[in-house]
Amino acid sequence: MTEQQSSTIAQLPVLSEAAQQSYPTATLYIVATPIGNVADISVRALHVLGMVDAVACEDTRNTGHLLSRFGLSRPMIAAHQHNEREVADKIIHRLQAGERIALVSDAGTPGVSDPGARIVDAVRAAGLRVVPLPGASAAIAAISASGLVNDQFHFVGFLPAKAKQREAALLALLGTSATLVLYEAPHRIVDCVAALAAVFPPARQVVFARELTKLFEEIHRCPLGQAMAWVQADAHREKGEFVVLVEGAPATGDAGDAEAERILAILLAECSVKQAASLAAQITGRKKNALYERALQIKGDAG
Repeated sequence: MTEQQSSTIAQLPVLSEAAQQSYPTATLYIVATPIGNVADISVRALHVLGMVDAVACEDTRNTGHLLSRFGLSRPMIAAHQHNEREVADKIIHRLQAGERIALVSDAGTPGVSDPGARIVDAVRAAGLRVVPLPGASAAIAAISASGLVNDQFHFVGFLPAKAKQREAALLALLGTSATLVLYEAPHRIVDCVAALAAVFPPARQVVFARELTKLFEEIHRCPLGQAMAWVQADAHREKGEFVVLVEGAPATGDAGDAEAERILAILLAECSVKQAASLAAQITGRKKNALYERALQIKGDAG
């Protein structure tokens, strides 16, 4: 950090609080960055990004732009999904020499549907310290504004791109009582909605959180049966990054029932109704006839 940059940061009173904290050397700092609105960066993140010896980032151009917005300039290390294992060794070597390294992704938190987990795993395996700096989260932001009343959520992230694999993944989630949290790219949102409509009952509530924290932010909730019409009603709704929330399955019995339904849904992706019910009965000890009837209902909802 230059003398002028240090002076600029020191002029912000709240940053003095961050500066009083301990920032050990030989440490990897996991720094969450804004998911859209640059003003969502944390005070602590700014302090750490200004003091580390280097910033490992998904895209040096994006991170360079973010740093420049706050008058910062640090050496950068390209750390993306194609070179994580290789760059982890370089980061470990520098940490062992006593440096501080920050790890960021293009938006949000590294390692959560973004590169970074392999680097953190390697750093921990080397016996080095990892310190997280929390920040903006698309998943949590969407949940907080959804109005879906549920103390639990199941983070799915991105669904498989291939239709058959996507269907199998969703069938495995059919009986999950927690709110489902999906990420989706704009060019696949129509396919995602079609896949959801083919597996889940049309009455299930779904929430689309698009372009969160950005100028054209949009959060819409509706029954799944109306979701495709909403998406296709405006061409702009097929643009921007999405968080898609799906209401959890209603309680149908005890935990054993829920587990039986989960297993049944997985088997239905590969087997006939009769085979799935038979195998599920053998695995769970539940009655075959009841499982057969439930399998028919699942297939009927998906059809």
